[in-house]
Amino acid sequence: MSARILHFISPPIPYFVDCGHASYEIGDYHIDRNCIGVFDLIVVVKGILPVGENEVLWELREGEGMILLPDGHHYGFAPCTEKTEIIWIHFQTFGSWQECADMSECLGNQQALIEEHKSKAYLNHADVCSIFIPKHMKISAKAMEQLELFFEQESEPKSMRNWRRQAIFQSFLQYLDRDLASPSDATAIHLAEQIELYIRSHYMHDLTNPVLQKALNYHPNYLAKSMLKVYGMTPMAYLQHYRIEQSKRLLLLTSWPVARIAEEVGFHHVSHYSSCFSKKEGLSPSAFRSKFAKER
Repeated sequence: MSARILHFISPPIPYFVDCGHASYEIGDYHIDRNCIGVFDLIVVVKGILPVGENEVLWELREGEGMILLPDGHHYGFAPCTEKTEIIWIHFQTFGSWQECADMSECLGNQQALIEEHKSKAYLNHADVCSIFIPKHMKISAKAMEQLELFFEQESEPKSMRNWRRQAIFQSFLQYLDRDLASPSDATAIHLAEQIELYIRSHYMHDLTNPVLQKALNYHPNYLAKSMLKVYGMTPMAYLQHYRIEQSKRLLLLTSWPVARIAEEVGFHHVSHYSSCFSKKEGLSPSAFRSKFAKER
């Protein structure tokens, strides 16, 4: 069975709700529940846990984990054949997510999911990113260390305990996200992040594929391939996207003329800026300002 992937968009980062231990004797079944409203991460620390979600069945073994969906039917499809112990963590997210068959499907759907998320989470003008978590996973030693930290907070006051568990949970998700990447994916992700950072730092200047090639020492075709794989767009498409996002901030936060804003974000001609903006946002820069900006 191929490993499916849960694709989350953040911010906000998926948030910790609760955690605990559970033990099963020989002959015990995992609890039968339907649509519990939170993601249920199960990690087996000893034994074997037979568990089903809707019509799909797994036998989770020591060191393996699985994320059950908030809107699914979860149940034990067979009794435990040996004494079994698990750690469970409930978490939830505010915004968009989807379950995909593989990384190719995640990346192919990435831009559509991001746009849905921005609208759903009221983040139309925020910078967002993807988090990829395997549905079924082998927990690495580093990730397991983070799990154990959840239960070292019991002696802390409740308010402090919750803050620290959220921080630990975010670190744990980061390990799962990075552990998922294949060597080729990891290389593409690293290079795409370098391209993004360079564009964010230089977007107001003349940026071309030859400039990126000289700065990052990779052929433009490889740069484009990496950006397409990770961000779903080429470096030049991302540059235009980022320039328009920055211009939206200036339209909302300043009284500058549209021509000045176009120049500030790297467009040489206000007509080209207005055309690109209208194509992406469905209205002109001036109309965008009139619709969303408060009177100053």
